[in-house]
Amino acid sequence: MLLAASVLTACAPKGAGKTPPIDLFAAASLREVLDALAADHLQQTGRTVRTTYAGSAQLARQIEQGAPADLFISADEAWMDWLQTRGLLETGTRRRVAGNALVLIAPIGTSDESMDLTSTSALERRLGDGRLAVADAGVPAGRYGRQALTHLGLWPTVESRLAPGDSVRAALALVARGEAPLGIVYATDARAEPRVQVMATFPATSHVPIVYPAARLRRARGGGDARAAQAFLDRMSSAQGQAVFQRFGFIRLPS
Repeated sequence: MLLAASVLTACAPKGAGKTPPIDLFAAASLREVLDALAADHLQQTGRTVRTTYAGSAQLARQIEQGAPADLFISADEAWMDWLQTRGLLETGTRRRVAGNALVLIAPIGTSDESMDLTSTSALERRLGDGRLAVADAGVPAGRYGRQALTHLGLWPTVESRLAPGDSVRAALALVARGEAPLGIVYATDARAEPRVQVMATFPATSHVPIVYPAARLRRARGGGDARAAQAFLDRMSSAQGQAVFQRFGFIRLPS
């Protein structure tokens, strides 16, 4: 089922709404930064960006099945590759717009001490009788997490003690509500949720680089036009757009 889209209309300049929206499908971890960029784009151009957030795997499959979208931003290269091999990307428009880091979180107030990610006993002690909140293995955050845990020798300890969700934000919510003692999410997710705290940051060498590729879609049936979609894609890649990504804690990638 396609998740409900959010449309930014507040503070629209006079005349906004007379043109069709740009339909953007994006990884759930991008919600705050893309809402900010979309609001700015609306103010500057009068063009609404209608955003739909979910796990990258779910969105890519919906696009492949014909869901109307003009732009797609994945939380990894694999799902963008998947669409590209099916001829669904507009040639020459694919680019990386941001990077991220992977962190271990706990409910706020759990402890003032950071956690040693090389210690199996420390992980077991913090988990107690609970489970580790993670994204599903088919979701980028889930794959990054498994890679990191395997690299650090922690996977056998948690393999049977996972609480998987359909997106990284589902894992974040479990920890924020206190339903899981620990979770693995992106650094920007932890930053956006005041009810959690970072216990440790996974070494960048423990998983493949976390990157967000973006591209225009060939099957653009969301009502927006190619020129308008390209303008928003260019805005995200511009110095101004990159400054917004960095303001929300994302990593700027080498150009």
